This record gives sequence, C-alpha cells and structure tokens, in this order.
Amino acid sequence: MTSADLVLPPTDQQTPPAVVLQAPGDQTLDLALSDMQLLLDQHGYVIAVYPANIAPAHERRLHTIRSVLESDRIALLKVDLPPLAVGVLVRQLRQLSICDFSAGVVASAARLLTHYIHAGALLNSVTKLDRVPVSLKTHARSWVPGSQFAVLANPRPQLIKVGTGELAGPDFATRLLVARGQLQSDWVTETIAPAWQVQAVHEAALPADSPGWWGTGKMIEFAAFLPDISVVYQLVSSVRREVCTWCGNELLGDRCGLCSVPLRTQENQRHTSGVLTRGTAVRQGG
Repeated sequence: MTSADLVLPPTDQQTPPAVVLQAPGDQTLDLALSDMQLLLDQHGYVIAVYPANIAPAHERRLHTIRSVLESDRIALLKVDLPPLAVGVLVRQLRQLSICDFSAGVVASAARLLTHYIHAGALLNSVTKLDRVPVSLKTHARSWVPGSQFAVLANPRPQLIKVGTGELAGPDFATRLLVARGQLQSDWVTETIAPAWQVQAVHEAALPADSPGWWGTGKMIEFAAFLPDISVVYQLVSSVRREVCTWCGNELLGDRCGLCSVPLRTQENQRHTSGVLTRGTAVRQGG
C-alpha cells in the first residue's frame, strides 16, 4: 500500500499485515530500493496496490523501483476505486496471499474482485464531485439547503437525491464497511444496510484522501464487500488460469498481473465457471 490509513485491520488472526511503500518525500530512493529488495528476499513477490489519484511523484517512484530492480516479481496495481474500497480490496488480497494461489493469480484477482465491491458515499453536496457523472439539474439541487445525495462509484456509477430513489445494491451476501466524515446521518446504516440485506455493519476510520475523492468533507463513505474468504477463494478458483507468455506466471483474465503484458489475441478469452448468488458461490459446469 502507499498510505497507512488504507490498511484496514484484519478480520481474523490469519490475515497477514500490509507494508506501506513510502512517498519520495518520506524516504530516499536508496532506502526504498533496499526495503523492496528485502521484501522480495523474504516473500518472493510484492503486489503493490495504489489508488489512481496517487501523487504523480509517488507513482513514478514505484515504477522506478521496479525498473531499477528489473524484477517481474513486483506487481504494480493501479486501482480506480474510492479510498475505503481500495482498503477493502487490499485486505481481500492479503487474505488470498496465504491461500494456495500463485502470486500471478493473486495479482490478477484484483481486477476480478473489484467488480464485487459496491463503493459509494452519502454527500451533502455534489458541486465538486468529478468521479461520477453529475447532471446540471443535480448540481442545481445541490445548492438547496439540507439536500443529501447518495452516490455509487463502483461497480456501476449511480447518483440519486436521498428520498427520490434507491441505489442498486449487490445480489449476493455482503458486509458493509462505513467510514464517517463530517456529515451527521444514519441514512447509510438505516436505509442502505437493510435495502442491501447486508449481514453486518462495521465502522472504520475515514481515509485522509476520501474528502478530496468525493469533493467534500461532509460525507459518509461506505463499501459493501464479500466477507467470507471461502467465497472469495471459490470465486477466484472458478476463473480459468492462463500462463503469461512473457514472464511465465499464472494469470486470470486478459492481462498479467505481474508484468502487465496482455494475452495474445487468440488467448484473450475470459473463462468464468462460477457465479455468485446471495450467500454463496455456485459453480457451473461446461
């Protein structure tokens, strides 16, 4: 990870910790290279997940480290998710890292698991929101005192004025993680949680980047996610694995998670043999 506040506490005693890769202003390049080499020596592979809105200098540092070490054992995964959802994804990858998956499969699983995270926020204003399409009419409503807006950024963007519609939720069993900003409201826990039939609601600290991501500090961020690692494991297992023709690592989907090389055209096929239903993962034949 590239920020300590995106490292969520483990849900069990088996979940391994995450390592924070420091920004250039906090660590010299020599120390960063030494730390990365130590991680490679200890673990064999490093999967570095960072948000799409990371500072350009920090992203360049990550690519510099990978280039200098000339290592295909370092995966750089740029994730376009809200901050709280990034933390959820990283925690799931930490759980998968101790399963019987190769590093290439774990790295590739990030793209797959992103589709099963429902990430949104309750906002008092959308005037500065640029992550989700906002109509002129909605912008105008945002100036009305007392207005609140529910926004879903992933897996499909959606925006409603509270009281005039519903956010599309998951059709499978989830838990809901809630991080409160400066907005005082119980709408997320009293409306979203029952409507989405979540199994439980957990509180988390609001990531420092959340107000900037959502365009306001008067907000409550939330993310619904698959809570059962056995379901996540079955989901990942249900996807056909390929072998990267460049680095030789296993991968899921159409691009290697470690070296980022896409599959050749004739190989570029996604084979998913499992689908999720509420409460379980069902394996399909064929």
